Amino acid sequence: MTLGWGQIVRLGLVQLCIGSVVVLTTSTLNRLMVVELALPAILPGALVALHYALQMSRPAFGLRSDTKGNRTAFIIGGMAALGLGTFLAALAVAIYPLAGWQALALSVFAYVLIGFGVGASGTSLLALLASGTDPRRRAAAATITWLMMIFGIAVTAGVVGSLLDPYSPVRLLWIVAAVALIAVTVTTAAVWGIERKLGAPATEEASVRLIDGLREVWAEPQARRFTLFIFLSMTAYFLQELILEPYAGLVFGFTAGETTKLTSVQHQGVFLGMATVGLALSGLKIGTLRGWVVAGCLGSAAAIAGVAAMGQVEGGRILPAVWALGYFNGVFAVSAVGAMMSLAGEGRSAREGTRMGLWGAAQGIAAGFGGLLGAGAADVMRLVLPDATAFGVVFGAQALLFIVAAMMATGTVAARGAARVPTVMAGE
Repeated sequence: MTLGWGQIVRLGLVQLCIGSVVVLTTSTLNRLMVVELALPAILPGALVALHYALQMSRPAFGLRSDTKGNRTAFIIGGMAALGLGTFLAALAVAIYPLAGWQALALSVFAYVLIGFGVGASGTSLLALLASGTDPRRRAAAATITWLMMIFGIAVTAGVVGSLLDPYSPVRLLWIVAAVALIAVTVTTAAVWGIERKLGAPATEEASVRLIDGLREVWAEPQARRFTLFIFLSMTAYFLQELILEPYAGLVFGFTAGETTKLTSVQHQGVFLGMATVGLALSGLKIGTLRGWVVAGCLGSAAAIAGVAAMGQVEGGRILPAVWALGYFNGVFAVSAVGAMMSLAGEGRSAREGTRMGLWGAAQGIAAGFGGLLGAGAADVMRLVLPDATAFGVVFGAQALLFIVAAMMATGTVAARGAARVPTVMAGE
């Protein structure tokens, strides 16, 4: 038995919940620490990097789901850990002015929970999708679930931004607690019973070691090349993740609520960019996955250059540039994820979860490295340059990385993978 469209949409709700909770840690809490608390950007950068580093656990969760099953428990348990960690991270922000070292210790513990929560829930979810979805539907399933995640991020950022002004620690805690509780409840309802209907995976390899499973996958040239591409492109993708909101606050004078809404605008663009690729490949038969990946990288490079340029112009308007960045990020992301889902089932059988875990780990490492690199570079540049120029230098480096990623994609992403998208997304 394979997943039907209704079940794919239900699992997409889990991805929506993950995005809704994680956006609070990477945007709202980050901005509050840098602007309201006047902490160096490297601190939230290091915390977010910690949660990404702990996603090195993704291959272990993926291999376990390939050989032992019980993904439902890890999806729900991971979401609970993610929600609790996010609430504790918000609590730490509230007590930083009162007890700095205690708040820092609480922040570290919170982001450890967040990292393991995302790893357990996200990898188990993608493994369930990859192994339970008919191969012809995998790319479409990736598109659906990713669109839902971006929708959740955009809506949550917009609503939280509206509710957060005027900012107060108590208001922040109530908002974060509500988002976390809703996410755990929706996740439990969405995933319940699906794995049981699919049946358990084969267990004859239940004793396989993680190192052996990874060695098997790494021996596949296609999987190895794609892993390297994911690392480079996602480093570029996340370089501005932790500094975009502080940039808007310091250079354009945005309030906490306004910068959170800025993130919503960005992810509205991401959503439309993803929808564009889905429509182009499925309805209009325009382009290939490779072509759209390259277009997304080059468009992202131009857009982030525009974000930097707006800071150099008196009265510059950052919103259109941020929307464009989101749009081309969406074009790139859904194309790359479509290729990832298509490739997950190629090669040695019963290793879909391991491949997704390997690529998820590469993405997690790149996201943490990119975010930390961007935050650290911004701090260093601000020591010797005006804020607008300092951030602009970092954004310029990000544009160059996107161009390099586009060049790499031409020899890494298989154009033939696009063939799977049109048929399934047309409603087959």
